[in-house]
Amino acid sequence: MLYPTPVLRSEDQRVLHEIEELRRSLRLQVRSAPTKWTDGLRKFLTADAVAASNSIEGFKVSTVDVEDLIDGERDVDVSEEDREETLAYQRMMTYIQTLHDVEDFRYGKELLNALHWMLQGHRNTPRKPAGQWRRGAVYVTDARDPSIAVYTAPEAADVPDLMGELVEWLNADDGSHPLVRAAMAHLHLVSIHPWADGNGRMSRSLQTLMIAREGELAPEFSSIEAWLGRPGNTWEYYRELQSRGAIYRPDQDVSGWVRFNLTAYHQQAQTVRSRLDRSGRVWVLLDEFAASRGLEQRVVSALHDVAMSGRVRRTRYERAEDLGLQRAQRDLRDLVAAGVLTPVGRTRARFYTAGSAFPEPALEAARTPLTLIDPYAS
Repeated sequence: MLYPTPVLRSEDQRVLHEIEELRRSLRLQVRSAPTKWTDGLRKFLTADAVAASNSIEGFKVSTVDVEDLIDGERDVDVSEEDREETLAYQRMMTYIQTLHDVEDFRYGKELLNALHWMLQGHRNTPRKPAGQWRRGAVYVTDARDPSIAVYTAPEAADVPDLMGELVEWLNADDGSHPLVRAAMAHLHLVSIHPWADGNGRMSRSLQTLMIAREGELAPEFSSIEAWLGRPGNTWEYYRELQSRGAIYRPDQDVSGWVRFNLTAYHQQAQTVRSRLDRSGRVWVLLDEFAASRGLEQRVVSALHDVAMSGRVRRTRYERAEDLGLQRAQRDLRDLVAAGVLTPVGRTRARFYTAGSAFPEPALEAARTPLTLIDPYAS
């Protein structure tokens, strides 16, 4: 038995309508923005989702470091364990992104187990097999006292039938809104806890896949994982899950869970729209700065990375502008000589941050914080 999808209240319907309008507006904004802006935003959002979802599980890698790891950089100052977890999650998310427009797509136990192998294959052991249902009990323990189980998942013997019911539900249409169905899928999977490890990230990834297949926005713009990874939201996320009870009890009202997710959708859309707006303002300011200083227009992409992410590596600039090694090195060397950039580190590990002559208006525009609106308080 799965949780019944709750009937939305009038207030929930209003918030859902606002989310639809935000997402529709964002889609048009993305389509009209220059490709260089949106490509950079796509990379950032993917990295931010990976960093946030892994952080919930205790793997702490900054978004900018995730971006470098995704770009293939080896000299990134992270532990080997964090590197493996980041790249495994990124590979799974990349595959999920490719599934958003597959015409003959169907959910299945095999697909879910294959995704789990991508996520956990590097940790595969007889005790915690990757890509297979768990063979024993599994508990979610208290973060402060691991001797206390805040949630005990269903018996391992019940998992195959529960997952069969979930897959059947995923392939059906109960008439509820796709965003509500995606939230419910997250709750179903995380409550069943079908694997020995990786259940949280798998549940969040399934939600991302379902939102992406809804088709309103590209997959990179569809995830709420970055929102869930903010410390305050993570606490609320755990609180909301724990309010379901200490054991699997699907015969209950889960309206609170749906409202929590509607808030997440709304505020993540606000965040993405704000970042796209800031990205555009920063690009214009840097373009004007480059023209006033007689710099080549291509260096704006390197300066934009510094303003928005805090640093740029030579390899990223080289790929972004399709430059040769020597041309990219000369451009960055000239920017350092002019005081626009400051080098940090040596040889392959080197990256560049803002120098004393970096245009302050661009940095101010990039760092302007966003005030999020609580859709249920408006």
